Amino acid sequence: MGIERTVRIPSGRAQMEGMVEVPEGARGVVLFAHGSGSGRFSPRNQFVARVLREGGLATLLIDLLEEWESQDRSKVFDIGLLAERLLSATEWLQADPETRELAIGYFGASTGAAAALEAAARGGYEIKAIVSRGGRPDLAMEYLPRVTAPTLLIVGGNDWPVIPLNEEALDRLTCVKELAIVPGASHLFEEPGTLEEVARLAREWFGKYLA
Repeated sequence: MGIERTVRIPSGRAQMEGMVEVPEGARGVVLFAHGSGSGRFSPRNQFVARVLREGGLATLLIDLLEEWESQDRSKVFDIGLLAERLLSATEWLQADPETRELAIGYFGASTGAAAALEAAARGGYEIKAIVSRGGRPDLAMEYLPRVTAPTLLIVGGNDWPVIPLNEEALDRLTCVKELAIVPGASHLFEEPGTLEEVARLAREWFGKYLA
C-alpha cells in the first residue's frame, strides 16, 4: 500500500499546504509548481499526478501561495517568491523519511514553470528532471543557462503566443532539452485527449530521468 497524507511546509513566515502521495516502490518524486494563482486542487495537475503515480512516481501537490496571497496578482507573478517556496518544499522532500531517498523532479504549469526553472538553477544539482506544461519559461530567462536538469517543454499547438516564448527558452537552455508541441491543444489543454498526451509525455520523461 502507498502512503497519502496532507502536509504543511514552512517557507519563511508562510505555511504551504500540500498533499504527498507515495506509491509502494516509488523510484522518484515529482513536485508540482502551479501557475497563475492555482493550487493543489487544480484538476489538470491532479490528473497528471495520478498518471505519474500509476507509473511508480510519488507526487507532492502544494499551494505555493497562502489563500490570501493567491488573490494578489503581484504575488501570483512574483517568480522569485514562487521559486523560493519551491526550494523550501524541495528541502522538505529531502528531509522527510518517506521521500528523502527519492530523486526529485519538478512539473511546472504556466508561471509555475518559470519558478521551477529558477528554483532548479538556484538549487544546484538536486533536481533530476523538469517538465513544463503550457509554461512561461521566458519569465526565468536569465536562469535558463544554469539549469542542469533534463527539461521537457510541452506546449499546445494552438497556443500561438506561448510557442515562440518556449522556442526562445529552448535556445537558452544548455541542458538535455526537448520541445513537444501537442497538436490541436490550447493553453489549458482542454481539448479531448490533449491532457492525456501531456501526462504520457511527462511520465515518460520522469520515468527516464528519475529512475
